[in-house]
Amino acid sequence: MKLGIDAIRSTVKELLNQLDKAVVGYEVEKRVIVASLLANGHVLLEGVPGIAKTTLVKALARALGLSEKSVVEINGVPYKGFTRIQFTPDLMPADITGSLVFNMATREFETRFGPVFSYILLADEINRAVPRTQSALLQAMQEREVTIGGRTYPLEVRSRGKFFFVLATQNPVEQEGTYPLPEAQLDRFMVRVFMGYPRSIDEERRICELHMYRLTEPVEDIEKVIEPQWVIEAQEYIARNVKVDSTTLNYIVSLVRATRPEVFESIAKYFELGVSPRAAIALTRLSKALAAMRGSEAVSIEDVDQITFHVLNHRVIPNLETVMERGGGFKARVAVISEGLELAKKVARGGKA
Repeated sequence: MKLGIDAIRSTVKELLNQLDKAVVGYEVEKRVIVASLLANGHVLLEGVPGIAKTTLVKALARALGLSEKSVVEINGVPYKGFTRIQFTPDLMPADITGSLVFNMATREFETRFGPVFSYILLADEINRAVPRTQSALLQAMQEREVTIGGRTYPLEVRSRGKFFFVLATQNPVEQEGTYPLPEAQLDRFMVRVFMGYPRSIDEERRICELHMYRLTEPVEDIEKVIEPQWVIEAQEYIARNVKVDSTTLNYIVSLVRATRPEVFESIAKYFELGVSPRAAIALTRLSKALAAMRGSEAVSIEDVDQITFHVLNHRVIPNLETVMERGGGFKARVAVISEGLELAKKVARGGKA
């Protein structure tokens, strides 16, 4: 099938249908994750244990025909289809990136490639690792390459259909034994997606029904939809062909500027620090992917509004005083950030920022 906007829309629809087999509900979250993949970004998933964060990532990997057993060698470097790293306090940077190992037989150092050499990397409970280990992902996520023993290896080989997609999970409530991600690390994620409890009693019932007569996980029923090469082709098509007109681009720029207290004084009630130009780039790329997913080659302001919270919520620093006035804690932080972004949207529509 020749790749075009209609082909992308229909393929994404089929992909989402497969994800529905393993994870009930979370329609918005699923669309944001797939859009992030098409925009060549990374995803941070936050939610309490037991709401299928890991299952959702595994389902996506299976729908792309990627598994822990599949290995593709490109230019002498072995890449796994899917890897999962369980982050713990004793995890070391070399456990992620790899290291040089001395071979007693040849009396030479050999490169041992770490789990980061994969198509899809699941960083489970990323905030349980110490900052030194968390920083091992900085180069990998931004430059999409890893340096081992003075030699740099690519994690993304687009000419061979090799992409690199990181999805990390963390529990936003439990703080004991965790190390909060620094701002530089958070900024490497295109979106932070909050996954709450099921939205209705019907969803709770459907989840129970999905597991009622089986001992294995429903993720095993996921069927392969596309080849990994399709992801690269779709990313390239969206980047080249989906347009952002001047009105929508002005809205994105005005929205980003409206989050900065030094530009828009009234936002200081909600934010101590606004977002950087990287946020505007992320908003643009993700809104283009979202437009393509609905079958359009033109981004609308509505597309931008749909993903504003997901793209910006982890990049702003909320006003601590306002958060404490709301009672403090996770829910208060989210509420302050949400209200601040809604105000920034209103300002951006008026083009005042």
